[in-house]
Order: sequence, then C-alpha cells, then structure tokens
Amino acid sequence: MRFINLGFNNMILDERIVAIISPESAPAKRTVAEAKESGRIIDCTGGRKTKCVIITDSDHVVLSALSAEALSTRLNGEDSIEER
Repeated sequence: MRFINLGFNNMILDERIVAIISPESAPAKRTVAEAKESGRIIDCTGGRKTKCVIITDSDHVVLSALSAEALSTRLNGEDSIEER
C-alpha cells in the first residue's frame, strides 16, 4: 500500500488508480463533466491547469496538475510514501 503524491499536499492510494488519461480528449472532457454533475470529482490542481485525469476504482475522477509522465514515475517507485 503506497500513497502517491499528486502535488500540493494531496495523495492518492496507488491501488485505487484504474487509469491516468490526458484531459484534452473528448471522452476525458465528457468524463470530467459527468463527474462534476454527479459530485464524483476531486480537484487536486491547486488552481493550476489540469494536466492529467485519474480514474479510480470507486468511479471518482481526480484532476491533477502533474503530467501523466510524472505520475507514472511516481507510481514506479519515486516520490511515494509507503505505509509503515
């Protein structure tokens, strides 16, 4: 069980991540709009531009100001906090 730093003191449990997608595609925009309407959106951008959209296994949609590449690096072991 590891927590991945999304920036701005926001963390997500790595086991809950289903997909990390680009926010520019039409399906991603539709997913974000639907999540906003139903109250399933979690904005972790700190007021900055959204660079990736994270889909969780609980159908929550997390917006992050970090790029998908940066999150991928963190998922592969760097900048994570392991449960002790």
